[in-house]
Parts: sequence; C-alpha cells; structure tokens
Amino acid sequence: MAIAAVDADDRVHQLILLTERLTDLIAKEAVAFETHRPHEAVQYVEETAKLANVYRHESMRVRANVGLVESARLELRQRLMRATEAFDAVLARHARAVNAAKTVTEGLVHAVAQEIASQRAAPAATYGAGGVVAERPQHGAAITLNRKA
Repeated sequence: MAIAAVDADDRVHQLILLTERLTDLIAKEAVAFETHRPHEAVQYVEETAKLANVYRHESMRVRANVGLVESARLELRQRLMRATEAFDAVLARHARAVNAAKTVTEGLVHAVAQEIASQRAAPAATYGAGGVVAERPQHGAAITLNRKA
C-alpha cells in the first residue's frame, strides 16, 4: 500500500499522520513490555506491522525522490522532522523494553533448566532388599542414531 497524495503538502501531512500513529502504537507496546504485561502488546501487532510496512515503503520512495516532499510548506516539513524524531525516540525505548523482557525470559528459562538438571543429577535413594537404602542407578544419556552413517 502506498500513500496517494495530490501534492507535496498532502504527502507530508499523510507522512506526519502515519508517523504519529506508528509512534503511538509502538509507545503502547513499549509500555506493555515495561509493565511486564507483554501479552497486552499483541493487540497492536497487526496494525503496527501494516503501518510499519507503509512507513518503510514511503521512506524509501522519499529517499529515492526528495522532490516528493521538498516543495511542501516549511512548517509541515518541520512538523514531519519532529514527528520522526519522536518516532526514533520511541523506537529506542521499545528496543530497550523488548531487550529487557528477552533478558528476563532467558534468565528464567536458564534457571528452570538448571534446576531440572540439578534434580536429575542428584542420586535418588530407594529402599532395597532388607530395608537397606540403595541408590538408584542413574539413567543413561539420550543418544541419536543416524541411519545414513
């Protein structure tokens, strides 16, 4: 999907609206991650992906042909620059929030894996013949067979 603009002012105005909407959506996602409720970010994913694709496409078009926006009124171009700066700041915030959530999740998975491994490694005591405590033999490690070898 592309922006259908009648002139440079219209194109810049639409780019402003697009950038501001994306900024708002990504800020909401960042808040969800920062407040440890990543499941709430799911509601924004589809719209964010669609708008991000339009944004990427339009950014490439403008970079390839600056004439699409250079004749727009100065006030609109300045407003677009401010919107883009806000968007960049929110993207950085979002990246930090997602990275923090990823780090916490990886830490939890690692801790659970270590706990499982330590429980499996501990010898389990059982009662043998005559009531004597006997250690249960450890289970062998899993192996993989390759039929092509």
